Amino acid sequence: MTFQPGSDLSADEVKQRVDDTIEENDVVLFMKGNRLMPQCGYSMRAVELISQHREEFETVDVLPALDQYRAALSEHSGWETIPQTYVNGEFVGGSDILTELDERGELEATLDSS
Repeated sequence: MTFQPGSDLSADEVKQRVDDTIEENDVVLFMKGNRLMPQCGYSMRAVELISQHREEFETVDVLPALDQYRAALSEHSGWETIPQTYVNGEFVGGSDILTELDERGELEATLDSS
């Protein structure tokens, strides 16, 4: 399931996509850019960290509707920063939290808790 959001998406449409994507995927990363071409260093770091432990995970490029995605994701996490990682519907964190979990040897277990 890959979304191709456009800037003409309403806040309600983006919220529904965020809700559905979090619910339907074991691991999902909302990021700037995509897995092959991250558009910021934090997104690149998050992809690298998750990829070390999981081959399959969903990514969603928030750039085409950044403000709408920020608002929708903030409802789930209380955070406005991107990237954001969710595992089994639960907010885990951004690249900084993923880095901390990796350094403590806890990232693999966190990502595999599905």
